[in-house]
Amino acid sequence: MSKSRVLAMGLGATLALGAVAFPVAAQTEIMKIGYISPEAATDYGWNQQGLIGAQAAAASIGAELIQADNSGYGDPGPVLGQLKDDGAQLIIAQASGYTTVAAQFAKDSGIPVIVFDQPEMTAADLVADVATNSQQGGYLAGVLAAHASKTGVLGIVISADDTNWHKQAGGFVAGAKSVNPEIQILQAQVGPAGYGDAEGGKTTTETLIAGGADIVFGMGDGSSFGMLAAVENATPPAGADKVMFIDVIGDKTPIDAKDVLLSSVLWDFTGTYTQAVADIAAGTFGDAGYTLDAANGGISLLRTDNASDEAWAAVDAAAAGIADGSIEVPLTATQADVDALIAQ
Repeated sequence: MSKSRVLAMGLGATLALGAVAFPVAAQTEIMKIGYISPEAATDYGWNQQGLIGAQAAAASIGAELIQADNSGYGDPGPVLGQLKDDGAQLIIAQASGYTTVAAQFAKDSGIPVIVFDQPEMTAADLVADVATNSQQGGYLAGVLAAHASKTGVLGIVISADDTNWHKQAGGFVAGAKSVNPEIQILQAQVGPAGYGDAEGGKTTTETLIAGGADIVFGMGDGSSFGMLAAVENATPPAGADKVMFIDVIGDKTPIDAKDVLLSSVLWDFTGTYTQAVADIAAGTFGDAGYTLDAANGGISLLRTDNASDEAWAAVDAAAAGIADGSIEVPLTATQADVDALIAQ
């Protein structure tokens, strides 16, 4: 049996979220695509998964990809300008913190951009926003974690005050409670924006394990390496013989040297970015935003050999319930929303 498998379903565009027309040449033949992300695209997560999607989109039309990963969390304006000078005709701005500047850049330059988490920025021919229903993957991860836990205590650690992390955390809580309403859930945050803080991820995760958590759901880009290290080196809490880790966005199986990866909520940008270049060719880019969700395969759950058949059968049942609407996953956009769900 292979080390990992994926519960997944395809990817595509969603309904339009509104558009504002700016003058820009539609139906442009794309020869170069620019990609900018805040951290290096070697994180088995947000930055790397985005790059994989961008590479696939470029390959689908024979375009060149201009890669500008590791561009930091500050003002992306200078890098966007360099991508323009290098000939980019579409730019993927792979960070929600880039959205405002990137949207204005599109208006000023006429170069279409893909942005994140601000659907009101979607504008005909210029800007297409990408959102996620990441809470659906969180729910499946919660179902799996509740079945796998020996202590009845789960941990959630997030790197930053991030809407997507809150959405996934809330889904995780709801999924776990659907299996065991009495399950205990501990949570902690690395910092206000500790996405790349590996040491902070490690120490924060250690506090949850010390509190009895034998399954840790960690969300954090570069800080997730610290979270994984904490799990790898943990002394299991009373009642457990091992501590396991559930990751997000990418698949860390290749670096799971101590076999502690239980699963990962995977995000796949390939379909969205490929659809975007097709929409530019059709003159419909910016008429709609895009959403990654469980139904279209943008959000899925990784199965590793650490997931039992019984637990995975419960995950399959939950996925079917989400797909047919019999399970409605709560949307928790803030930490207060997550806190309230835990307290119920």
